Amino acid sequence: MSSLAERHKALHEILAERILILDGAMGTMLQQRNLSADDFGGLELEGCNENLVRTRPDVILDIHRSYFAAGSDMVETNSFGSTQLVLSEYGLGSDAYELNKTAARLARQAADEFSTSAKPRFVAGSIGPTTKAITVTGGVTFTELKENFHEQARGLMDGGTDVLLIETSQDARNVKAALIAIERLKQELGIGI
Repeated sequence: MSSLAERHKALHEILAERILILDGAMGTMLQQRNLSADDFGGLELEGCNENLVRTRPDVILDIHRSYFAAGSDMVETNSFGSTQLVLSEYGLGSDAYELNKTAARLARQAADEFSTSAKPRFVAGSIGPTTKAITVTGGVTFTELKENFHEQARGLMDGGTDVLLIETSQDARNVKAALIAIERLKQELGIGI
């Protein structure tokens, strides 16, 4: 596996030449697998797609590999809802960092398997909006969002992502909290993100 700096350099060179192809929806692919409650880790965890990186890493790896085999240049981690805030709804809040790191590590493994010098493959760390939005639903503070996103981003970067993707947010303040958290992490790690 090449270093983050080498992957960033390759990514910037490729982006200067062409458009990269990103994978499709992880959730849709998981639904097609007809997973049982046992696959998720029990009835109380059914529907917690993020826990599948621990209970069914084979399924997650297979999905990443399928997207690369179909021609994707980059796959997203299975971490859309992997903030402590969301995972606490399943009693997994304290596992947020490890689940993010594992999600990134699995995607990185698949990317490395498919990477060649002529066609390197990349990983985008998926950061979803959480189930709380300051403007829409309330129930969370700006500071709490920043801390949740910081922990998620740290796990994703530690696991081997190349970029972080803030996605599907309907509240600009959630996006702002995520961007501030990522900027803080960037300063702490002393790397470009």
